[in-house]
Amino acid sequence: MKSNAYIEENESLKIVKFPIFDKYMDDIIAAFSTRDGGVSKGIYESMNLGFEIGDNQQNVLENYKIFSRYLDINYKNIVISSQYHHNNIKVVKEKDKGKGIVRNKDYQDIDGLITNTAEIALVTLHADCSPIYFYDPKNKVIGLAHAGWKGTTMEISGEMVEKMSLEFDTNSEDLIVVIGPSICDKCYEIDEDVKNEFNNMSIDTSSYISFNNKKNKYYPDIPRINKALLINKGVKEENIKLSNICTMENKDLFFSHRGHEGKRGSQAAILQLK
Repeated sequence: MKSNAYIEENESLKIVKFPIFDKYMDDIIAAFSTRDGGVSKGIYESMNLGFEIGDNQQNVLENYKIFSRYLDINYKNIVISSQYHHNNIKVVKEKDKGKGIVRNKDYQDIDGLITNTAEIALVTLHADCSPIYFYDPKNKVIGLAHAGWKGTTMEISGEMVEKMSLEFDTNSEDLIVVIGPSICDKCYEIDEDVKNEFNNMSIDTSSYISFNNKKNKYYPDIPRINKALLINKGVKEENIKLSNICTMENKDLFFSHRGHEGKRGSQAAILQLK
């Protein structure tokens, strides 16, 4: 399967980037971190970007400094989500700069971030769940979403399109969307009770969920379900790119919640308007 992503390396640091965004490099910075290039130790080795999972706080901050310096981002301008596997979305403004990294968050239960303010770096955290990047080149608006199975069944990707339209007059046909590295349908086992949650969505997901009779398990394709949701909201199919990189299959390069049995750090999806 063709990948719509590539790895940039600088000494020990490895970062995922996306070809579809390369033509907009004068306007945005978009990347996804890997495990490599940081200072964290043990199960968090080495580029852990999650403050709330037990790692040494100073190590995490240093990791953000390394990550940001490579991308030419001011780490003090980062705004980090407050994820709860939901579909709530926050409009990020100038006053929010630094929240979650150098200032306390004054929000919770936020799995999506959008802004039209330059030099604010939006960040969501991942270790199997899908990072979804949104860019409206016409109105210069960006968005990031964290989509696990709960956020997907709550249709956060569709909510992002609607929120960007409501707040910033985004036309869905103008959106460029990337669904970054996440667990693939070959690796992601769920039981029937979770599978049934997909039955309540606004789209038919049956073709995106397989069943293994021997294991009595279901296997949802979370990235492609989100792609279908986006198309249903009017995003052009050719403007949606899936990285086709599985975090669990590549757990030497990525933290994977399932692959590392919960003993892991977190990757960061980052997106900023220049």
